[in-house]
Amino acid sequence: MLTPSENGLKPFVDRLILRSALTEPEREALCALPYQAMCVAARHPVTRPGEISHHASFVAAGLVGRVGQTASGQRQLTAIHLGGDMADLLSVVRPGGVGALLALTEATIFRVPHRALRRIAAEYPAIAEAFWRHCAVDTATLMQWLLNIGRGDAVGRLAHLICELATRVGGEREQRLQFHLPLTQEHLADATGMTPVHVNRSLRRLRELKLMTIHRHYVDIHDWEALASRSGFDADYLAFDTDEEPKVRLLTA
Repeated sequence: MLTPSENGLKPFVDRLILRSALTEPEREALCALPYQAMCVAARHPVTRPGEISHHASFVAAGLVGRVGQTASGQRQLTAIHLGGDMADLLSVVRPGGVGALLALTEATIFRVPHRALRRIAAEYPAIAEAFWRHCAVDTATLMQWLLNIGRGDAVGRLAHLICELATRVGGEREQRLQFHLPLTQEHLADATGMTPVHVNRSLRRLRELKLMTIHRHYVDIHDWEALASRSGFDADYLAFDTDEEPKVRLLTA
């Protein structure tokens, strides 16, 4: 049953306005989108490979991964979505063939109908532009992950992932130097193209260098500048604007 959202989608609106200028009526229209809430257990699919979906998946709580899998069953995480992310907005224009979504932890998902998202994009050009920019950042993030896995060493790959998550968990305004990260070493391995054994070794090395530690799913970054330097992390690909000036509205009609 679809229910009108009052505050449920506000975190998604907050993410959009980090990069896009939206008026109060436009924000209210986004918050009023209908959705269907569902709870997904850890390690269970949110969407399946090859599934033709009729909704986009907003992560209200928990962690969700975008997953690719080879014919032999080898898995690769190509994105980690946090609470507040619309994990597959691209599915509005590409309902199938964009990969599967897997709950990495217990997650609450709001399924927002494609027809509602298309309708609001047609009614408000600035919202369509905000969606477009959101998808562009997802693409830029995927490209950065590809570069990190293809050219980074084991320690650098893991450090880069932690730097990205620290920036995103920090509200994209500043890095969170301490945060909860309920991921297993298997998850970290799937996200960095390593084995759990290599992840364990890399974590030990980062601890020896006094850059960061993970203990009982809590990350503690001891030296942000050194960690970012070791991994070559630069948050520009996340495209967060802190001022209103850069948030140009390209579509005015």
